[in-house]
Amino acid sequence: MTMDNIYEYGLDKNTANFAQLTPLSFLERSAGVYPNKTSIIHGDTAYTWSETYRRCCLLASALIKMGIGPGDTVSFMGANTPENFEAHFAVPMTGAVLNALNIRLDAKSIAFILNHAEAKVLFTDREFSPTIKTALELVENKPLVIDIDDPYFEGGELLGLRTYEDLLKHGDEGFRCFQIDDEWQAISLNYTSGTTGDPKGVVYHHRGAYLNAVSNVLCWSMSNHPVYLWTLPMFHCNGWCFPWTLAAVAGASVCLRHVRDDAIFNAIKQHRVSHFCGAPVVLNTMLNAADELKQGIEHEISAMTAGAAPPATVIAGMESMGFGVTHVYGLTETYGPCVVCAPKEEWQCISIEERSEMLARQGVRAPLQDEVIVADPVTLEPVPKDGKTMGEILMRGNLTMKGYLKNPTTTEASFSGGWFHSGDLAVWHEDGYVQIKDRSKDIIISGGENISSLEVESVLFKHPKILEAAVVASPDGKWGEVPCAFVSLKTGEKMTSRELIAYCREELAGFKIPKKVAFGPIDKTSTGKVQKYLLREKAEKIEYLNL
Repeated sequence: MTMDNIYEYGLDKNTANFAQLTPLSFLERSAGVYPNKTSIIHGDTAYTWSETYRRCCLLASALIKMGIGPGDTVSFMGANTPENFEAHFAVPMTGAVLNALNIRLDAKSIAFILNHAEAKVLFTDREFSPTIKTALELVENKPLVIDIDDPYFEGGELLGLRTYEDLLKHGDEGFRCFQIDDEWQAISLNYTSGTTGDPKGVVYHHRGAYLNAVSNVLCWSMSNHPVYLWTLPMFHCNGWCFPWTLAAVAGASVCLRHVRDDAIFNAIKQHRVSHFCGAPVVLNTMLNAADELKQGIEHEISAMTAGAAPPATVIAGMESMGFGVTHVYGLTETYGPCVVCAPKEEWQCISIEERSEMLARQGVRAPLQDEVIVADPVTLEPVPKDGKTMGEILMRGNLTMKGYLKNPTTTEASFSGGWFHSGDLAVWHEDGYVQIKDRSKDIIISGGENISSLEVESVLFKHPKILEAAVVASPDGKWGEVPCAFVSLKTGEKMTSRELIAYCREELAGFKIPKKVAFGPIDKTSTGKVQKYLLREKAEKIEYLNL
């Protein structure tokens, strides 16, 4: 007998040597190996991993009895509470898809998502009942509504016929699930912010969720049983996949409904929090908290940040407070973090200020991200690693979405040439680290010169009086475009345009200095991203500085 490949003969996949990848297996393992270890802390309530597994199984079996199964969407309008955490396992156990809703969206946007996702069941926390009540009036095929009646929250109203805890009572105590039929099947549905139109539904698969959960562990060098504080919303890229990560390492989740400086520091001290995630605005909130809140922390804490590129001053400030900062980068379409600014030993020999500049770069591909390049978006030719030539960040591999729900045209365009196109413009440094310079739509072209809005923002952030800054292009008859700066000052601080420009002259080339300035609150999306398209509209009406 002849064979083309001797390693294929009689060596087929079977249940003994092959299993589909799914993060459901993490939950079952932690429940079996560490049944009495704490899984979730919420107020005075604490669950163990065996209890969390049991509650997830009860919820899953109750949903199955209601007719929920593969291809169905189950939406959650929830805060960072045990119910939202459990949903990340219970809903996929049924074969259905979890749609964690952005609690900051308006009723019209929520209604669009519920309609577009064809949600069969909607779990909703009392806190968000005003928004949901209005949204449901706009939904064509209304989902079955089940209330999350959190005893630690006062207010709101119950909108459904039963509560989450009532539903658990209808579950089957004998139900168990930690395996699936196909790792390519959808596990969750997350919607982009929709700053320029209707939000797009990003579909994740079990394989990607499993691998990114493990990638998070490797990025952060997490050991078993970390204590994780939920400062990052669980609705945002499924909490960057950290519900599944925490199940993999049998960690403890400390729930936090509202992200305030006092709540953060009190939780850190009370529970000896070891890890937390958040956008730079969260770190900024901590940096500007009252000194008495910062007292009494005597253990090591790791912070992971992503979102808008964090100013080096923010990273330096956190490190000066004793927090280790890991900077990651990704998009909704990449399960959250897929690039990490992996620290190097030699960086420990330089000053905090110099090190923070290195850490502010986006970095290199995460451990389980296959490929990341900076390239010409049309030719796909990689740019030189000279730290100057700009290209688009492109990535491909298992940490990329299945695609956009019901949107094959946009899906195909985003995967043009066999790469996912991020829309972020960056340079590639000699050491292989990527550094974002701007979104492709946010670059400012003035008199033929390219101006990175992020570069100007980074300079503004360094000023001790400035809390936040955003820079956009404003049309100009002579130069084509000029920079316009929107600046928010720290509490109690005052600043004039003249003072701001004098500072910029010391830090920037003349053509990069803002020609227009506006002080006050900065428009943001529901996920905290600066709404630059709104700022561009405002910039046209702002008068030029006459300095």
